[in-house]
Amino acid sequence: MMEARTWNIESVEAMEKLGEQLGQELSKSVVIALVGPLGAGKTHLTKGIARGLGFVGEVTSPTFSLVQEYHGGRLPLFHFDLYRLKSSAEVIAMGWDDFLDQRGVILAEWGDLFPELFDDDDRLIRIMVCEKGREVLYC
Repeated sequence: MMEARTWNIESVEAMEKLGEQLGQELSKSVVIALVGPLGAGKTHLTKGIARGLGFVGEVTSPTFSLVQEYHGGRLPLFHFDLYRLKSSAEVIAMGWDDFLDQRGVILAEWGDLFPELFDDDDRLIRIMVCEKGREVLYC
């Protein structure tokens, strides 16, 4: 089991830099529930993770498309936004299992809405808004 790590983040740039560091550490397929309130920095963290994986293009929020795919890095990155979905059945219907089969990095914003989609081996990144910025917990 992975030891939990925590960072205090005071800027958008620092959030993206942390994401880049985490992306550089990823060497195999992983599913990560990305949890935090609106505006916490989930997409900025994802931008950094994509860069750390070696993706050089633009990374945008999947708010309306529900999933964005990024290829060209060491591992493909699939960035989900589960906020607008009503059930895990909707997530599965949009191809969740197919993405799991592609052996890449899955980042699922609002993953806490559907905990039944995640296994014990999956990871969690929780971003908490604090007085001086953000606290990021990775476990």
